[in-house]
Amino acid sequence: MRKWSVFVLWIFAFLSCRQISKSIDETLNPVDSVADKQKLVTTVSTTTSTTHSIVHREGENIGFLKDSVNLQRAEVLLKKLPQYIGKEIYVYSSASFFDDGRIFIALQHPTNPKYVDNYQYEKGKWTGPKPEQLSVKDDIKNRLVPLSQVSFVNVARVCRNYNEKASDIEGAKPVTHIYLSIWNNRVQWFPNSISGSRERYSIEFNVDGTLKSFKQE
Repeated sequence: MRKWSVFVLWIFAFLSCRQISKSIDETLNPVDSVADKQKLVTTVSTTTSTTHSIVHREGENIGFLKDSVNLQRAEVLLKKLPQYIGKEIYVYSSASFFDDGRIFIALQHPTNPKYVDNYQYEKGKWTGPKPEQLSVKDDIKNRLVPLSQVSFVNVARVCRNYNEKASDIEGAKPVTHIYLSIWNNRVQWFPNSISGSRERYSIEFNVDGTLKSFKQE
């Protein structure tokens, strides 16, 4: 019986020491600061989600999506890239436009139609090209449209029509990211739905950004 009492006392002593050690470690190495929490969230996000070749970061919205003048300027500067002067530009697969002034777009290579390059527009300038890694399964021809068919000014029309509908839906927010997807050489604009706090609607646009359909789901 005495041996058992000694054993129990030893267990309590061991647990107390571990708790004290843990408290000291937390005091010397705090992990509850804002920076550490952000770092942890970033790590978890990176390891649990997949990205499509480009990682987007949040930026300050400046109304770029409804700015026809600056959207047109970005398109003009794209056409002036030395490698595309005097050549037809073809958009491949997708293009993304952000309200903070950024554009991500994939273009067919100017001289080798089997290649695709990625370009980024930010702070009024284009950077690139960055090669896109393609698979033998990728049907490039099926996912191409000429740039003339997807004028950047169309983005402003999509933005205006989306926001007009969203303004009448309780809890819906203005759009901050518009992108197009290309399948069977046809363009589809996104987002294609508007979610409010009580209702959800589908919305579809014509190639030129005008409203094609709008209905409650």
